[in-house]
Amino acid sequence: MAMEEHPQAPSSQADIDDNRANWDDRAQVHAQGGYGDVQALARNHSYVSGVVRRDFEVLKPHLDEHGVEGKSLLHLQCHIGLDTLSWYHLGARNVCGLDFSPKSLEYARALAQEAQAPIKFVEADARFADQALPGEHFDLVVTSVGTITWLPSLDEWAHSIAHLLEPGGLFMIRDSHPLLFAVDPDSFALTGDYFSGAEDTYESDQSYTPGSAGKVKHTTNHNWSHDFAEITRVLIGAGLTLEALGEYEVNDWQPFPQMVYDTKDEGWRMPAGAPQIPQTFSIVARKPVQA
Repeated sequence: MAMEEHPQAPSSQADIDDNRANWDDRAQVHAQGGYGDVQALARNHSYVSGVVRRDFEVLKPHLDEHGVEGKSLLHLQCHIGLDTLSWYHLGARNVCGLDFSPKSLEYARALAQEAQAPIKFVEADARFADQALPGEHFDLVVTSVGTITWLPSLDEWAHSIAHLLEPGGLFMIRDSHPLLFAVDPDSFALTGDYFSGAEDTYESDQSYTPGSAGKVKHTTNHNWSHDFAEITRVLIGAGLTLEALGEYEVNDWQPFPQMVYDTKDEGWRMPAGAPQIPQTFSIVARKPVQA
């Protein structure tokens, strides 16, 4: 499938609207077979997605002996809610999922109802989550895999997270490595900008799940680059203390065609002998307890 490139343009509300329409379409693809039988997954009360298993391994060293059990949790950019439900299955309570796609949340609410899980879902831009959840605070705020590249700016995002965390609460992000923004998926050559500020606008009629070609009708996508300097700067600037940074060879999706699926890790990695670059990264940050 060819991708038509567009010249870089400043981000605008029209770009966000394009992305929302695109993710409404993706939600339908993912809920109707792209992720498998999601209703069956919802009915399996021990189901925890591979994404959340990896997220939990990142977060676990920073938690007490009870893990996430009983802790309130906000999942930003939750999409159709399978990962949000997975956090509930791990024991989190007062769980909330937030996403800007109304169609995604329609499926998320249906899945939570199928699972008999009292999860609240809120429609909002992740940059302004605090405005959508006035007066609410959480022990944990998490976001994972394919999230911040859809946000044109991160300052408001970081301050929103800091505002929503309880004192002593933890924020965890695990996402595609910023380097991937600069690497061409077919040639493996550096063709884009690594540093923050670049916008990549392209057309695609499919999502990242098998068999989705031709099923996405709103084909325009806008992504924005965010380098490590920006990501760490905004979190520190919002008053959070960084506790850990990780980089990993395994990805939750297949950004490069030569990648092979590792059944043990339930993720994609470059084959032996190919250049090994970080596929994902993680950051754990804590809101200080005020004296």
